[in-house]
Amino acid sequence: MRRERRRLLSATGALMLYAVAAPRAGAAGAAAEVEIVMSGTPTGSEVWFRPRGLLIAPGQSVRWTNRQTGNVHTTTAYHPANGKPLRIPDGAKPWNSNYLMPEQSFVVTFEIPGVYDYFCIPHEQAGMVGRIVVGHVDAATRPYAATDSKLPAAALARLADVASIVKAGRVE
Repeated sequence: MRRERRRLLSATGALMLYAVAAPRAGAAGAAAEVEIVMSGTPTGSEVWFRPRGLLIAPGQSVRWTNRQTGNVHTTTAYHPANGKPLRIPDGAKPWNSNYLMPEQSFVVTFEIPGVYDYFCIPHEQAGMVGRIVVGHVDAATRPYAATDSKLPAAALARLADVASIVKAGRVE
């Protein structure tokens, strides 16, 4: 009886240790899907992705969800296939969600490490852009500087810098 009690206590302790040390859903390195919310003010005078900067692990998925009632949004990779300059890693597959109505969502799984910039088609001029860093990237990297002049000023101003994303894991 005493031996069974020890085994039970030992197993319980191991489970508690795992619960404390296990990766949290949404943490970089965890396999869980991470959500980015697409929204804006009720009048539509401001629009955004939250977070606008995100660090994830290779193989992790991101779900964009439109939470703004009365407005449509897209999540679209900066890529020539979408009529824009290349601002995702070479060999990475571009995406375009098309228009998402309120409460609709779209998922992309990121396999190739690097920096991915994306935008909302109807709101790029208003600065509705985001950046995802996948895997280990040098924090001093200033990716795609050669194409910065091809982005609207508001979009360029809203892109989170790589160092902030790497340091914090997410930039609101």
